[in-house]
Amino acid sequence: MKKVAIIAGTRTPFVKSMAQYQGASNQDLLSAAVAGLIGATRLQGKCLGDVITGSVMNHPLDWNLAREVVLGSTLDPQTPGLNIQRACGTGLEAANLVALKIGAGQIEVGIAGGTDTNSDIPLIGERKLTHWLIKFQHARSVAEKLRVISSFSPAFLKPLLPTVKEPRTGLSMGEHCELMVKEWGITRAAQDELALASHQNAAAAYAAGFFDDMIVPFRGLGRDTITRGDTTLEKLSKLRPAFDPSALGSLTAGNSTPLTDGASAVLLASEAWAQAQGLTPMAYFRDCEVSAVDIVAGAGLLMGPTLAVSRLLERNGLTLGDFDFYEIHEAFAGQVLCTLKAWEDPDYCRNVLHRERPLGSIDRSKMNVKGGSLALGHPFAATGGRIVATAAKILKEKGQGRVLISICTAGGMGVAAIVER
Repeated sequence: MKKVAIIAGTRTPFVKSMAQYQGASNQDLLSAAVAGLIGATRLQGKCLGDVITGSVMNHPLDWNLAREVVLGSTLDPQTPGLNIQRACGTGLEAANLVALKIGAGQIEVGIAGGTDTNSDIPLIGERKLTHWLIKFQHARSVAEKLRVISSFSPAFLKPLLPTVKEPRTGLSMGEHCELMVKEWGITRAAQDELALASHQNAAAAYAAGFFDDMIVPFRGLGRDTITRGDTTLEKLSKLRPAFDPSALGSLTAGNSTPLTDGASAVLLASEAWAQAQGLTPMAYFRDCEVSAVDIVAGAGLLMGPTLAVSRLLERNGLTLGDFDFYEIHEAFAGQVLCTLKAWEDPDYCRNVLHRERPLGSIDRSKMNVKGGSLALGHPFAATGGRIVATAAKILKEKGQGRVLISICTAGGMGVAAIVER
């Protein structure tokens, strides 16, 4: 397999849903991120091997999203596009697919990306309305049409909104995470402390200019709107539980990611292509692994990354301590803490990960050093691209090293990857 270089990554500012990006479509957001990437890497007029992107909150009009973004860009229109979806792991899975194509020699260069907006969600009609309309359309005689009309019910017009609840359990991710933190004994204080560290790290990264060349202005914004560098443990402790209103509830708006709008894009290429274009790789995409746990049998919904990381380390002959940095997606502070505790637990590692010994612990000072999803936001499909670009730039500034990426997703899945330089 050829080495796969991470050349650059760009994204729109991430903002809370139903705010500044109200009415902006997934295509609008992703087009902005891709345009920024094209400009930063001088791709105007070039034909790429593929553009693989996705979104979780899909609009029916975006059925060919990736290709439409290509056609609306300054790339050569012969560049193909592919839509994918792996819940919150979509962006990282897109990078994995582009990397596999490059590594296998099928293509030399490609863009991976993701976008999501909760501010442009389409209303969904009742299926009964669809069936009624089909019957009416196919009714031939006036009598048949009248019979169909007589069967109409105003209830057919009741709109439905897409939800983030698990179809198999009927619970939201937050409700599932509440079950997880209770099972693993994760305290409210520990969750708030992790959230505070995420905001402090993000604020420090902004102050140092780390994100300056990665964020593409969109709708008058030049930075994320979610980061709170001035938050404190006292402020976080005053927030009410968001998913379990009882005294036992510990997940709040402060230690959970808010619904977020935004998009990201990453350019990956072979070393030969990068050299020919005069572009210097930031780092290299080494490997990726996906996994799933049985949520129907009662496994923690967001524990999939524990298995993905375990398999990834084993395949690459690495241990959990063989990394300079850890980029662990903060869907909820509680999810991260459950994952870290599971890797240290002998019974969990033996019974679930099928390992004789625990994976061990990580140095928390090396985790999400530029802030995580709690502070930066989480547009579902865009988070993977943000993390890949962040990991690559961290290694570019350091000059060498290795980053472990871990992302939990809906449906009990997990996606993990290794970036190195």
